[in-house]
Amino acid sequence: MPCEGCVGAVKRVLGKMQGVESFDVDLKEQKVTVKGNVEPEAVLQTVSKTGKKTSFWGADEAETAKA
Repeated sequence: MPCEGCVGAVKRVLGKMQGVESFDVDLKEQKVTVKGNVEPEAVLQTVSKTGKKTSFWGADEAETAKA
């Protein structure tokens, strides 16, 4: 998420997602924290609809460590 426009897009889709109680978008770290009664895969699918790359925290680091 390189800009505030990207953050806005993510906030819009998460704000409409059923079961999401709260979320935090950290532009500097490029991470999103979602709290609520939602399936993690559903959150990834919803955010990916904005055109942003999505993965669970640690997934990229694990792949890098394998290389």
